[in-house]
Amino acid sequence: MAVDLSKLITKEKISLKQLNGKTVAIDAYNVLYQFLSIIRQPDGSPLKDSKGRVTSHLSGLFYRSIDLIQNGITPIYVFDGIPSKLKMKTIEARTRRRDEAYNAWMEAKAKGAMEAARTYAQESTRVDKNIVASAKKLLELMGIAHISAPGEGEAQASYMCRKGLVYAAASQDYDTLLFGADTIIRNLTLSGRRKLPKKNVYVEVEPERIVLSETLANLGISRQQLIWVGIMLGNDFNEGIKGIGPKTALKIAKGSKSLEEVEAAIAEKYNSSFQTDVREVEELFNNPEVIDISPSELEKMVLSKPDTKGIMDMMCADYEFSENRIAKFAETLEKLRNSSRQEGISKWF
Repeated sequence: MAVDLSKLITKEKISLKQLNGKTVAIDAYNVLYQFLSIIRQPDGSPLKDSKGRVTSHLSGLFYRSIDLIQNGITPIYVFDGIPSKLKMKTIEARTRRRDEAYNAWMEAKAKGAMEAARTYAQESTRVDKNIVASAKKLLELMGIAHISAPGEGEAQASYMCRKGLVYAAASQDYDTLLFGADTIIRNLTLSGRRKLPKKNVYVEVEPERIVLSETLANLGISRQQLIWVGIMLGNDFNEGIKGIGPKTALKIAKGSKSLEEVEAAIAEKYNSSFQTDVREVEELFNNPEVIDISPSELEKMVLSKPDTKGIMDMMCADYEFSENRIAKFAETLEKLRNSSRQEGISKWF
């Protein structure tokens, strides 16, 4: 489970226009799950072509990426690499939950309970190698940069942000803060009118900006202490301590000068201990495996020219999307990308 820092962080609502001229490293798996969860039919089934291949992610990736570019945002999608061994327990738990949700989805469909079916279907969402491969291919045809991280995509995006290669890292997960991204954008690809799960209520979802230095200043702690808070609450790499919420975790972190002192406080006050060697978790957040990218390499990636014919062949001839609609947006993309190539990368730094 990703760490829940929502009650502690400082955030502000922004518009996409406020990100005009900015380059953003996007947690690719995060947005693929979003598109696969949201873009579904009334009974919860994802969009598919006549061959039975899922196409929901391609629809979301294509139209949403063009929307970002129209707003002057340069997206760079960052894909996960090999997950840390520390994440195995989380991955196994997620797999079990998705299996359970899939079975519940099938039962709800059989009973004609379409509202419940759609909810369970969303909870059963999976990203497999075919979805990732087709997403990367589409991005390449669109001339949109993508990077495969050696490990966690969030860590790579955060590193690029800290190095000044991008303005912000975009992800729904607060783990990105623990990896040290200076600026985080949430709801970047999720903004718009959305229906609340299990409720007949619609809300307007707006992008949010989180500046790490502002959050740390308001909490009166260092990033290292924020990592300890994340470790106490639980994250993708370790289970938290039962009975410790955000306020208590913050208090313990403030009163500690090391992770050893955090563990001692937990042992004394809660007669409990971590099930994982949390020094490894601390090290992972501080020194994750990432790849270094130079500004010149980044420039070459983000200024790639889209292949309109290739887009049409993939989306229409292969995956059976509407030719008229895809052609219209592909033409818009080509004009936008040509304009970006003329301006050059210097505007981002």
